[in-house]
Amino acid sequence: MKIFRSIISIAVLIAFSVIASTCQKQSSFLSEYRALTYSIPLEGNCWLTNTSQNNSKIDEGGLKNWTNSNAQAQIYFKTEHNGKLQLALLAKAVSGPSELTIKLEGQTKNCFIKNTDFDTVYVGSFSVGEAGYHQVDIRGLKKEGEYFAEVKSLLIGGEAAEGKVYFAKDDFYWARRGPSVHLNFEVPEDAGDLKYFYSEITVPENNDVQGSYFMADGFAQGYFGMQVNSSTERRILFSVWSPFKTDNPGEIPDEYKISLLKKGDGVYTGEFGNEGSGGQSYLVFPWKAGTTYKFLLKGNPSEKGKTDFTAWFFAPEVGEWKLIASFRRPKTDTYLTHLYSFLENFKTETGNITRMAKYSNQWVYTRTGDWRELSKIKFTADATARKESRMDYAGGVEGINFFLKNCGFFSKTTPIDTFFEREKNDNPPQINFEELP
Repeated sequence: MKIFRSIISIAVLIAFSVIASTCQKQSSFLSEYRALTYSIPLEGNCWLTNTSQNNSKIDEGGLKNWTNSNAQAQIYFKTEHNGKLQLALLAKAVSGPSELTIKLEGQTKNCFIKNTDFDTVYVGSFSVGEAGYHQVDIRGLKKEGEYFAEVKSLLIGGEAAEGKVYFAKDDFYWARRGPSVHLNFEVPEDAGDLKYFYSEITVPENNDVQGSYFMADGFAQGYFGMQVNSSTERRILFSVWSPFKTDNPGEIPDEYKISLLKKGDGVYTGEFGNEGSGGQSYLVFPWKAGTTYKFLLKGNPSEKGKTDFTAWFFAPEVGEWKLIASFRRPKTDTYLTHLYSFLENFKTETGNITRMAKYSNQWVYTRTGDWRELSKIKFTADATARKESRMDYAGGVEGINFFLKNCGFFSKTTPIDTFFEREKNDNPPQINFEELP
């Protein structure tokens, strides 16, 4: 009888030990689960790679139509701290259970998605070594049906997620394009009226990313620079806004329309909309990374209440200035004002790829016939950056060059509204304005 009672006592102790151990594990799991303090929607913070011959997509519902195990979802966010980071997915099974693998800084964990309604699926605890941007990769391992799971959000928490976490919460179209950055030039106070604006751009090797607009000569009424439009086409683009405020060029009354005065050989001209409206021109030209290109803009009042804006482009491959176009803007009586340059990405598909350019040798030519060098700028960024949806932006000075950099989720950010001054070269452009086409 004593032996039997002893066996029962041992069994009870083992049972309590198992229950206690299970409760501790469950308590630990619940503690980690409750630590999930941020929900990062894939719609604005995720990009797909290796998607050829695959219908996978990211839209307002997150990651969908996921059939190919080679496709990889890359999710980005920025933290102010390092340390432990808990991860979970808001996901559901679509055509049967599936197994996913999640990777962060060399650490990999698998999770199973069996629930048929969206629910939180805990992934596990990871360690991040430094504060800054982080990339979480998700791949599909196994699936029973046609599709892997649909994933709506990445949930994070833990000590690395303490403080502020940066990611896009709304305006996902603009967030996926990435932040635009600008150089706002300081013109000497005694310069007077500005008739010409000259500058140069060099895009370093491997920075000519599709969707990039490296804008050289911006002014109060328009902009002029070079773009990467596709894998086979690049443009030199010059546009002038109409004084009539609309995103639809068809709504512009005749007396507010931009009129074309002349254009260069091979230059397309027409209208543009969606970001204001007006006259547009572009030359398809295969400009190359690593080469320095020159831009020259003229602005001067012409007929009463009208101003003419003209753009020329110099490529060393051609060896001469090429006319892009000359537009007449009504309801306008001014020389060049508000001079600036910018870098933007206009393709949401490439918002996860870094690009940068060197902006150099900026000069203005005054109405009285003097060249004045522009060596001071104020660095600014757009609403996407200012609302902290994206923090991958930078700008400033490197020797005799200014630079702009954006997209790709790099961690070092330049404070917006910072002033910079580059070294002067004191060597004004040698241009015979009378011989320009």
